[in-house]
Amino acid sequence: MLARSHANPYWNTSIYGAYAQVMYNSTSKGYICGPGGTGVGGTFGITFGAAGLTSCNPDYAIAQIGTQTQWTPVKNLTFTADLIYQRLDQKCAGTITTAAFGSVGKPLATYQLKDQDGVSLLLRAQRNW
Repeated sequence: MLARSHANPYWNTSIYGAYAQVMYNSTSKGYICGPGGTGVGGTFGITFGAAGLTSCNPDYAIAQIGTQTQWTPVKNLTFTADLIYQRLDQKCAGTITTAAFGSVGKPLATYQLKDQDGVSLLLRAQRNW
């Protein structure tokens, strides 16, 4: 989705969005979550730990909406501000205690599984010759 406004030759604003969803079938969920969805004994070595896990469902969705404004005060010089809001809607709930994952930089800790929100601001200056 993209909407643009050209209210002024020096300013340009657009609005955009995106949505993606991943849904696993029951066989895949069994491999990830273990027998009966307990989170213990998953094929990939993920042990959520029955004590803290209230729901093991690896399905998730990601949504984004953003706006970008460009200002061109003189020919071939553009300043851009891009503001983005994103949301991760995940279906797992509870807590997990992980082993140290050296390859991904996650330390040994207990993590809470929940939806996540984020906001990003990108600033850019571009000069063309």
